[in-house]
Amino acid sequence: MYLALKMPDRTAHSMEIAFGVIASQYPQKTFLTTTTDRGKEFACYDALETFHELDVYFADPYSSWQRGSNENGNGLLREFFPKGHDFAEVTNEELAHAIHLINDRPRKCLGWKSAHESFMEQVSHLA
Repeated sequence: MYLALKMPDRTAHSMEIAFGVIASQYPQKTFLTTTTDRGKEFACYDALETFHELDVYFADPYSSWQRGSNENGNGLLREFFPKGHDFAEVTNEELAHAIHLINDRPRKCLGWKSAHESFMEQVSHLA
């Protein structure tokens, strides 16, 4: 399932807040790991690991295949907002609509369920 939230900037503080906002919408232990690139916004990884009991892994530089699901999701989002599109101009409603369409798309790898259906089935076992 693809989740996205607009951040005011690419600081570690903004990332920490954004992750907290998303994580608070789901049962504890929904998110166990994350694999990120080496962007400065992930300097808060220690706080994420401690506060959210999350294991943070860093992909090697120039190794996008180590974050395949993330790269695939970014590609799906680029169908709505092509490369070069200024995300500062994207409204929260436009972003939410695109994420909704992405997550409600049936996927062969999920037995033709949507990512949202599959994710919610798994999360329902945590509540």
